[in-house]
Amino acid sequence: MLKLRRGTAVGVDPLEVEVAGERRRAWADEGLVGPVELGDDVVVNTAAVDLGLGSGGFDVVHVNLTRGLDGGEAPPGVHVMKLNYSSLQHPVDPIEAPAGVPALPARPMPVLVLPLHGHLAPAVWAACEGSGGERRIGFVQAAGGGLPGSLSADVRELRSRGLLAAQVTVAPSFGGELEAISITGALHAAAGELGWDAAIVGPGPGILGSETKYGHGGMAALDGAHAALALGLPTLLSPRMSAGDPRPRHRGLSHHTGSVLELLLAGVEVPVPFGLGELWPDAEETPADVIGAATAGLHRTREQRADLEGYAASGLPTRTMGRDLADDRLFFAAPLAAGTALATALGAG
Repeated sequence: MLKLRRGTAVGVDPLEVEVAGERRRAWADEGLVGPVELGDDVVVNTAAVDLGLGSGGFDVVHVNLTRGLDGGEAPPGVHVMKLNYSSLQHPVDPIEAPAGVPALPARPMPVLVLPLHGHLAPAVWAACEGSGGERRIGFVQAAGGGLPGSLSADVRELRSRGLLAAQVTVAPSFGGELEAISITGALHAAAGELGWDAAIVGPGPGILGSETKYGHGGMAALDGAHAALALGLPTLLSPRMSAGDPRPRHRGLSHHTGSVLELLLAGVEVPVPFGLGELWPDAEETPADVIGAATAGLHRTREQRADLEGYAASGLPTRTMGRDLADDRLFFAAPLAAGTALATALGAG
């Protein structure tokens, strides 16, 4: 059952809700529940905080009983639902092209698939570096992590800097500037009427995990890559790597990326940073051997520049899961190399 508790808003910037006499951090998706003001009577979902989840450090407002019960009017003709058959179902206007439009895009828009949200800012920065803001690179937010499109501070910062052209949320993700029902439909529209030069597909903040081979949010990259490949689009996969993660399954090449590479039905390009051996955490294993075994001759690896110093000076996020860039240079080098590869695919190489 949902763990719902009634509370009162006692702070708004940042949002805090008092539940049973305890002040707790909270978050409200204004696109769903409207704004929250001091003194509002709200119902919050407390499950993530009560479970002590690292990516769930706040309660989520489920409904604002004071001022949130008068919304929900859909524009005429809109009938597609997201979060359908849940208590949060709401109508959206999807961007998918109508039937009869050619199945394959008219141009080979490159697609970069991410393993987790922490790769987004470095990848976008590297892809746009030196372009003068002329590249139209959009973000397709898929499953695997946080679902609300408004949750990501990284997306807001990249949009404010003009580095991202737009954000499309794909079911079950919701609440982006644009909505789509499927990754395939989102990419088809991106390469067509949206006019993007490139697309980046990845999950929202946080990542689902269960310490199992296939039970994790990183598997969403499999769907993203297959959608791009099925549309005949050049497909790159940013590998999740780490030299500072305390969990052995994520050190070196993460098992999240290894699982996706193992199951892909066609080859993709896997960019890796120059000087990988200097960044690799285990001196007793050769990065080329590890990556070679994961790609199994099906996928193409290519060394790319990873400007760690330039990114560190950019003012974009340099912290992941409690570690700074200096503590885990490999984690950030991987998406920087992937962004460089995307720029190369756009003709900047």
